Amino acid sequence: MKQSIIHISLLVKDYDEAIDFYTGKLNFTLVEDMYQPEQNKRWVLIAPPGSDGTQILLAKASGEEQEKCIGNQTGGRVFLFLQTDDFWRDYRHMMNNGIEFVREPKTESYGTVAVFKDLYGNLWDLLQPS
Repeated sequence: MKQSIIHISLLVKDYDEAIDFYTGKLNFTLVEDMYQPEQNKRWVLIAPPGSDGTQILLAKASGEEQEKCIGNQTGGRVFLFLQTDDFWRDYRHMMNNGIEFVREPKTESYGTVAVFKDLYGNLWDLLQPS
């Protein structure tokens, strides 16, 4: 048996502002942006540059209950882990693009890591494994 996770849903307030943030500030690739008229929503997939794995589905919150969860889908814990082949290149790029880091870089036994916020406040690890 072989299985994989192909998409992770990330609640957003607005499709276009989320696309701008992820493609403009984090250099993600816009994989797909397709309007679905039968549901009156968009199917928006993004992925880190060079990635051939799991993609993020930007899902516009519908309703008050979902809107409350934007930026806090995991109760304040780190939600997503962005692995890089060059930590300092990406860290400097992100700092230059105004990304807020809430935990400064440090070297651990498993690699170099820092924690940053996305545009809604979700926490991410930027990680280069040892």
